[in-house]
Amino acid sequence: MDALKKQVSVLPDQPGIYQYFDNTGKIIYVGKAKNLKKRVASYFSKNHENRKTALLVRAIADIKHLVVETEQDALLLENNLIKKYQPRYNIRLKDDKTYPWIVIKNERFPRVFQTRNVIRDGSQYFGPYTSVMTVRTLLELFRKLYKLRTCKYNLSHENISTGKLKVCLEYHIGNCLGPCEAFQREEEYNEYIAEIRNILKGNISVVINYLRELMHRYSENFQFEEANSVKEKLQILEKFQNRSTVVSATITDVDVFSIDVVEKAAFVNYLKVINGAIVQTYTTEIKKALDETKEELLEYAIVDIRQKIFSNAKELIVPFEPEFELDKVTFKVPVRGDKKKLLDLSLRNAKYFRLEKEKQQTLAKPKDGSRRILETLQRDLQLKELPSHIECFDNSNLQGTNPVAACVVFKNGKPAKKEYRHYHVKTVEGPNDFASMEEIVYRRYKRLLDEGKTLPQLIIIDGGKGQLGMALNALGDLKLRGKIAIIGIAKKLEEIFFPGDPVPLYLDKSSESLKLIQFARDEAHRFGITFHRKLRSKNFIQSELEKIPGVGQKTIQALLKRFKSVENLKKQPYRLVADEIGDSKAVKVFDFYKLSR
Repeated sequence: MDALKKQVSVLPDQPGIYQYFDNTGKIIYVGKAKNLKKRVASYFSKNHENRKTALLVRAIADIKHLVVETEQDALLLENNLIKKYQPRYNIRLKDDKTYPWIVIKNERFPRVFQTRNVIRDGSQYFGPYTSVMTVRTLLELFRKLYKLRTCKYNLSHENISTGKLKVCLEYHIGNCLGPCEAFQREEEYNEYIAEIRNILKGNISVVINYLRELMHRYSENFQFEEANSVKEKLQILEKFQNRSTVVSATITDVDVFSIDVVEKAAFVNYLKVINGAIVQTYTTEIKKALDETKEELLEYAIVDIRQKIFSNAKELIVPFEPEFELDKVTFKVPVRGDKKKLLDLSLRNAKYFRLEKEKQQTLAKPKDGSRRILETLQRDLQLKELPSHIECFDNSNLQGTNPVAACVVFKNGKPAKKEYRHYHVKTVEGPNDFASMEEIVYRRYKRLLDEGKTLPQLIIIDGGKGQLGMALNALGDLKLRGKIAIIGIAKKLEEIFFPGDPVPLYLDKSSESLKLIQFARDEAHRFGITFHRKLRSKNFIQSELEKIPGVGQKTIQALLKRFKSVENLKKQPYRLVADEIGDSKAVKVFDFYKLSR
């Protein structure tokens, strides 16, 4: 420790990065600082309440540092070193190699294609995109608008001028204009690439204005075929532009960052806004290492994301003022208006990403037997998702009294009894199973949505087409119809009903799928009946006690709370009952039941 403190004492008062090594020479932590001496000294000048920080300091055997010009240089260098060495005590910054990018290749007559590997070779990368469908849609758009080459030929001046290359099938079917045989000018090709670059940056309106002017120019020169070709491109682009989420025409070229922090991680969402429209969104997860603050976590994320997506926006919308500065960048913390709405939207995206992640972790890796059954159920019911989370509903109103309902929950094919729920039917008078089902399903999923909890992949309704239809109405009111698979099961013939299909499905009586559905249905029935019986028993006791002259509701509640039942009450000595409700009331109870005092 003394040797380390000597190292710290000679550190410069300048911005830079520092590296901690253990006794094996391995990097265990990388940090950045405005003032290297002050920052590193703080690790050795106080006792650390955080256990991991204390363990880090205890493990340090050597310190190395590197001075840089600015705080921004330190931020970037720290980010790169963390990703390169993945030190034990640093937060986890992911490279996200699984996400697709669109690349404009650094070559003569550049190709434009999808990739998952970012190579620093001078090519331009746009992304990462969280949806492969988005990438495919954009590439399809470019194929319709521009006839770019897809071959890997080296289209050098020498290869083209000497006739070394020949056009391929793509040229003959009209998908390429043949630059390999000089059938297309390089200037024209590069104009197309410039338009694609603008589209990928979100500057679609620039391309639209250019094409509109070009179309008018062709028309004025009576080049109607060329004008019509440009018009077709315009229509495709305008249709694509209309799909963008327009937030405000006054907001141009800004980056939006928000953060949702939980115990061991943080989720950071990024929105890119160009010309008033959201053109890109991306969310990443950061694992905590040393109980970092949300300010520190957001700082790491902003530097990492901006570097990753090559962002050069000069205005950043953030939820709070950061503790660092970026060169020629302004931070804004909006409190109202369109920018505040953007920040709120970004935060909702971060929260949705977290909830989806938690849902996947909860439902992941069911036991082999359970997974096989769930996969069979998914196949038999033709479900889009594995039904790892199933909920089943049943109504209970014996002889029309005490209408109640039950919801049972199955996770990975097994009952999750702690999540079972009882419901008193509130808005329906009399025995009406259909209306009761609609009320209970609505209340159940309204609450889950309000609390931000995960929704099931499959809902089972105990009943036929009538109950299923009412449950569908409830999902429709919540805008969940079509988002959650739902079936009804009729008891007599064990018929499975699907929404909008009058013909039921009959599963094999010995199939694992039917047995799981029956298990959920029977469990919901058992749970509902048990609750109903308790209510009827309690109401019977209460109604009997109400017959005692001079005994009111408060006294009845006190008796039931203490003695649970009338039979148990009759066995109690007079003094014990009198101590609970007073002598005058106790005398009336004992006289009513003709008990000895």
